[in-house]
Amino acid sequence: MNRTKRVLLAALSLTLAQSSIAATQSKPATTFTKDANDAVLNALPFKDRKDFENAQRGFIAKPDTVTIKDAQGNVVWDLEQYKTYISIDKEAPDTVNPSLWRNSQLVMQHGLFEVTEGIYQIRGFDLTNITFIKGKTGWIIFDPLISPETAKAALDFINQQLGERPVVAIIYSHSHIDHYGGATGIATAEQVAAGKVQIIAPEHFTEHAVSENVIAGNAMGRRAVYMYGAMLPRNAKGGVNGGLGMTVSTGLAGLLLPSHEITKTGEKLTIDGVNMEFQLTPGSEAPAEMNTWFPDMKALWMAENSTNTMHNILTLRGAQVRDALIWSSFLDETIDTWGSQAKVKFQSHHWPVWDSENIIPYFKKQRDIYKFTHDQSVRLMNQGYTGEEISEMITLPAELEQNWPTRGYYGTLRHNSRAVYQRYMGWYNGNPANLNNLPPEMVAKKYMEFMGGEAAVLKKAQASFDKGEYRWVAEVMKHAVFANPKSKAAKELLADAFEQLGYQAESGPWRSVYLQGAYELRNGVPSAGGTQTATPDTIRAMTPEMLFDFLAVRLDSSKAEGKLVNISIDFTDLKSQYTLTLENAVLHHSKNQVDKPDVALVMSMKTMNSIQLKELTFDEAIKDGSVKISGDKKLFKEFLGMLDDFNFWFNVVTP
Repeated sequence: MNRTKRVLLAALSLTLAQSSIAATQSKPATTFTKDANDAVLNALPFKDRKDFENAQRGFIAKPDTVTIKDAQGNVVWDLEQYKTYISIDKEAPDTVNPSLWRNSQLVMQHGLFEVTEGIYQIRGFDLTNITFIKGKTGWIIFDPLISPETAKAALDFINQQLGERPVVAIIYSHSHIDHYGGATGIATAEQVAAGKVQIIAPEHFTEHAVSENVIAGNAMGRRAVYMYGAMLPRNAKGGVNGGLGMTVSTGLAGLLLPSHEITKTGEKLTIDGVNMEFQLTPGSEAPAEMNTWFPDMKALWMAENSTNTMHNILTLRGAQVRDALIWSSFLDETIDTWGSQAKVKFQSHHWPVWDSENIIPYFKKQRDIYKFTHDQSVRLMNQGYTGEEISEMITLPAELEQNWPTRGYYGTLRHNSRAVYQRYMGWYNGNPANLNNLPPEMVAKKYMEFMGGEAAVLKKAQASFDKGEYRWVAEVMKHAVFANPKSKAAKELLADAFEQLGYQAESGPWRSVYLQGAYELRNGVPSAGGTQTATPDTIRAMTPEMLFDFLAVRLDSSKAEGKLVNISIDFTDLKSQYTLTLENAVLHHSKNQVDKPDVALVMSMKTMNSIQLKELTFDEAIKDGSVKISGDKKLFKEFLGMLDDFNFWFNVVTP
């Protein structure tokens, strides 16, 4: 769940309030969709049931119901909504790709499982698995889910089943929120400060965990609504699976800062009698990530570097493009270092694989799905093909195509190949027509005029829909909607095309994106709730430099044009001083001091955080003395007025 799963997600911390929008009026699968899904049944090895054996192996117990609420009684996680229509013995409905349905059946195998002696997982309490390592006195917990409530429920359940033990350490495998957000549900900052609980993370974890959820957090959060289908009903015509898990929990994610960072591959730690050795994998699935080897148990924790799916090279919610080549090289390093020794490999999503005769071939295919995508995309790129063309041309060899753990439940070959192209070549495909092309609203009106007007386009598009040409209908009707967003007929036909594409999608995020688009075309853009990426703990974890970078991207240049302002800020608790300079409609920060700033502020960083979190206004802080201000106060208020507050519910499928 890669940059904000988002992200994300994540995505990646999705604290989405329930919307009051009426339910989407979904349509049935067409004959073309049924035929497409039937073709999947005939093309893939559905008789291979090894994954089902692995997903159920080591099962100990599960609660009767998995509905988890916050202190106010709001549901933050509900597996029950899926149980009404997904079961291990049901065939795929014609509105769900059979391969995605199979993945849903596997992910629904939930509860407490023994991975090997001393290692346990609870699955199905969130998008992520939470892992418990049994130390001499307590639990060492890997990746404590998204929400404090789901993490606490998991801890309570394992203690109930296996006997109560204290938490002695939490280990974050990487910097995505579904791997650390629940930490505050199982430990406190006071316990960490006192040394009662250790927090271990890969080098640069905090920097990436915080920046991902702040700088571009609003846009990523909005797109994560699409990626995880947040507004979709949970049924066979709606949300059925997120690819890595069923969906994301909606509690308010926290963040306990690391007490120790792993800085090199091969670093070893012993915590509560458990020996561990780490492999850093920066730039693979996350910018800060690490695998862990348990030599005494011959167990290999793979973080999110090898899950039972093709992962994302570029997540649909938005992020920096990942390096498919370095990802494959880290997996090669894993094979060389521990592959022949490992008796079980397990990770933060899906189910484990046991025995080296299975683990090594598994790793090789995981390694090769990323290297194949990289190498073949670059080969075609160097022959002059663009990202769009490459995505139509590239095909997997049979040994990867017929391999369940490299199927595209989360990432897909189509969008990953485009991501490789983007990493090397950027947004411009070399055609001069695309160098300064018209934006959607402008081009839409021209297209409609050239194509004979809305009525003619609707008639032709309906004929294409009736032939099952849903991608083409979507291409044409997006122009009709952007040319006339009030056209109910245009929006409905576009929604119908999106819906059939969603029903055919093997990728959980692709299905969600299409169906969420159809939902908003039919029901409008929501106006309530939203994804809170910059949670209170994230805000408090920001350095002054991160804060100032965030203020800079909030600056409305039209309001700042022609202004020259120097603002001095002295953070008393950090014993550090900064100068903010507004010049050329750009905000800079520096530790260099100016002789005569226009405005000078003296406060603690704690006070600044309270102001950011709207626990306190600047005027209140000045009045109560927690902020001392000198110089031109009016100028400072004018500066604050230049900062944008982002609208979460911006339009996506309409202008």
